[in-house]
Amino acid sequence: MLPNQSEIKPPGQKLVSRLSARTKWLVLAPLGLVLIGYGLCVFSEAGNLKHSGKPTIEWVLLGTYSLILINGGLSIFGQAVYFRVMMEVRKETRRSIRKLESKLASRESNKRSRDRKRKSSTKSN
Repeated sequence: MLPNQSEIKPPGQKLVSRLSARTKWLVLAPLGLVLIGYGLCVFSEAGNLKHSGKPTIEWVLLGTYSLILINGGLSIFGQAVYFRVMMEVRKETRRSIRKLESKLASRESNKRSRDRKRKSSTKSN
């Protein structure tokens, strides 16, 4: 029996979905930068071929390949920036929640201590 089309997932999708945002950021940021750098090197080589008088098809194809690499690198680096921002937002959210919880706990403890003082002062009268 064959699985439904909706149950078929690409290989590695479970693995990638289990990775933390930090791991995704640590993998994607350098990969994007490497692709951008390599694309720029290929782009300069295409420009060199153009100015050296090579056939048009050579430098056009090399230039197209370089633009694909540069755009792919920018896209991957953009995803890395997204994961980094997501990490920072989560960090700030957790920090503010902890701050609010501690503030709430201190208010409750102050209220309890005031109630104890009131009870003790009414007992002595």
